[in-house]
Amino acid sequence: MKTSLLGAHVSIAGGFTNACLHAKNTGSNAVQIFTKNQLQWSASDLTPDEISSFKKCAVDENLTVAAHLSYLVNLGSTDESIKEKSILGFVNEINRCRLLGIKYLVFHPGSNKLLTEKETIDLIAVNLNGIINQTAGSKDVILVLETTAGQGSQIGHRLEHIAEIIELNGNNERLCVCIDICHIFAAGYDIRTLSEYDKFMNNFEDIIGFNKLKVMHLNDSLKPIGSKVDRHAPIGKGFIGLDAFRFIVNDARLKNILMIVETPGADKEHKIDLDILKGMIKKIRKD
Repeated sequence: MKTSLLGAHVSIAGGFTNACLHAKNTGSNAVQIFTKNQLQWSASDLTPDEISSFKKCAVDENLTVAAHLSYLVNLGSTDESIKEKSILGFVNEINRCRLLGIKYLVFHPGSNKLLTEKETIDLIAVNLNGIINQTAGSKDVILVLETTAGQGSQIGHRLEHIAEIIELNGNNERLCVCIDICHIFAAGYDIRTLSEYDKFMNNFEDIIGFNKLKVMHLNDSLKPIGSKVDRHAPIGKGFIGLDAFRFIVNDARLKNILMIVETPGADKEHKIDLDILKGMIKKIRKD
């Protein structure tokens, strides 16, 4: 099996086209970026030159690009100021992705320590519905719900959370899913043996469906299973180990899924992780 879309989360410091340089340095045909400072609400308007140069280099390098939404955005918040900023920030990010030709926008569902899980899920779904309606002109940008580790009151640490948000939005075609391997492990899903890996993937198919899976984050975990702590480790250097990643890159169901490493380090370290993953790819298993 050849995994067709494999790359790293890279920096755009110094200009958007540097993402293309990072892709070349790491041997990637895919990247994930923040289109703005992810720790600030505001962002400078994109210039025509930024847009055209980035789109050109992405085409020239044959890159599939995902963006990650700012961690400040919380669609589960009942604080009116945060809610307003979150919705506006999400809408603006979708518009930035549309201008830059970015196909996927990955985001964490949200949290609220004052509400029950069900109430938070309902609120996230309502806010997402409004965002989808506001950005009808950007229908080519797919909004990708990311599984979470379950820290604090995070929603998304159970597959059922993600499925319910999608269902409450009428199974909208613009809502899809990202599985973060570190996150699901920290949330308690064991994928370290083939039987456990297949169990998880079969559950995913039953609860959500592979038609909704568009992105995977391939990160090892610095913390043990069920810790609910989101700490990434290099491939094979954490508590997950190498076998799970071998199962993933050789799973025929995942051959067209965008796979991104968000492991510690920069180009040098990312290339090591990506080379490890590429080195695991073999013929599709027959079972």
